[in-house]
Amino acid sequence: MAETQDVVELILKDHRRMEDLFRLMRSVEADRAAALQEFAALLIAHAQAEEAKVYPALRRYKHIDDEEVEHGEHEHDEGNRALLDLLEVAEVGSEEWDAKLEALVEAVNHHTDEEERTILNGARENVAMERRAELGAAFREERGRQLKDDCGSVDHVRRVVQA
Repeated sequence: MAETQDVVELILKDHRRMEDLFRLMRSVEADRAAALQEFAALLIAHAQAEEAKVYPALRRYKHIDDEEVEHGEHEHDEGNRALLDLLEVAEVGSEEWDAKLEALVEAVNHHTDEEERTILNGARENVAMERRAELGAAFREERGRQLKDDCGSVDHVRRVVQA
């Protein structure tokens, strides 16, 4: 079975992976540092691809609220800041690390919940499947480009936050 190109399904798949990585980062039995590195790359690549390829296209649909898209971008900024705060903690598993992790979980879960209820449901209901597939291909390509550029490194995340 071929992988989906539907941008809505691709975004949802990333959201579910982020949830899995949160579980690993909370587990004392897991390689929490490795889970954080995978999460950092995924979050940055995902958000950058949405903002570059998906959100601008969705703004053109009258049933998808521009304010929701702008709010989504603002929430990306909050998630990126929370990610940087966690990446800058020296000791994985320390009290500070756990507190910063929970702040990140809260920021990202809040965003994904809102995005799924508003932007993605709007896209599913109002954007033709063919167009969603085109957006999915563009999202996947940009996301892959970001991942190749080591977008989850602390230095890259710092540059994204400061932009």
